[in-house]
Amino acid sequence: MADLLTSPLHDRHVALGATLGEFGGWSMPLTYPAGTVAEHSSVRDAVGVFDVSHLGKLAITGPGAAAFVDRCLTADLGKIGPGQAQYTLCCTGSGGVVDDLIVYLVGPDEVLAVPNAANAARVAELLRAAAPAEVTITDRHRDLAVLAVQGPKAAEVLVTVLPGAADLAGMDYMAFADVAGVRVCRTGYTGERGYELLVPADDAPGVWDALLAAAEPLGGGPAGLAARDTLRTEMGYPLHGQDLSEEITPVQAGSGWAVGWSKPEFWGREALLAEKEAKPARRLRALRATGRGVPRAGMAVLVDGAQVGTTTSGTFSPTLKTGIALALIDTAAGVALDDVVAVDVRGRALECTVVKPPFVPSHVR
Repeated sequence: MADLLTSPLHDRHVALGATLGEFGGWSMPLTYPAGTVAEHSSVRDAVGVFDVSHLGKLAITGPGAAAFVDRCLTADLGKIGPGQAQYTLCCTGSGGVVDDLIVYLVGPDEVLAVPNAANAARVAELLRAAAPAEVTITDRHRDLAVLAVQGPKAAEVLVTVLPGAADLAGMDYMAFADVAGVRVCRTGYTGERGYELLVPADDAPGVWDALLAAAEPLGGGPAGLAARDTLRTEMGYPLHGQDLSEEITPVQAGSGWAVGWSKPEFWGREALLAEKEAKPARRLRALRATGRGVPRAGMAVLVDGAQVGTTTSGTFSPTLKTGIALALIDTAAGVALDDVVAVDVRGRALECTVVKPPFVPSHVR
């Protein structure tokens, strides 16, 4: 992994005995010695601290920068104000998803976009190609680290670590504030109350150390990207490249809530409106195993022995102690909530019930 980019916290992860893996060209911690299930449970029950510095960071600045972003990305940026963040999608002209990302609205002339690592350069390229002369897109990927503090005790950790952070405990969901040189946003990808911290890269090791020191007495600790994946799957949150992609539209993936349908302009608008009107040929469904076995991505979903879809994500749920999956299922198959389907797990039919996500209750708000 010598050619991979590394987080400002790489040495910390190595010292903690982390197992490292490749994510979008970055070497990042998959898990620590406690293991994925323990890390997952600490987030559900107490608090976990993640390094997600591989996420992209694009500063979009200049007169009318927010209005420009609103003309490109799907969500209606006019529905939030400065100091708020928004989940949105960058789509192709045909409606496929280049990336899903969070945008921070600093003001009418400044937006910070946080795309996924693998897609950050592509999103930047598309924005630069479309930007008017007065709007600049600056890549800040290496300037900022991103730390996520997630779990019911997350606010307690932040108040201990950041001077002047007492008000963060009551911060509204998807709001952000700058505290002691750190941008703190009340968001996260785990389904628990959480915060994501944008930290200057040089300051990241000190902040990381302080967060772990505050989390440990509360029953928390570091958590890797494997636990992040099991946590997000329990919430039914899509992962780009699996549940969303240039071949999987937001209409198919059930992400239409992130589309400003009444907006006059955004990339892919006409194609998505047409698909919504015509009804998509397939839809993302949540499946919960009723027998023993763990569905994984890329497995056939069967009804009466005939394939009606394919799993896009699948894992063992540490909370439910059973297998769960997300799957794209053909609309024509007529599969509905509470129906029973089978997933072909290496030649064995694993019975699963179609359920409404999330698989476990959400506590993000």
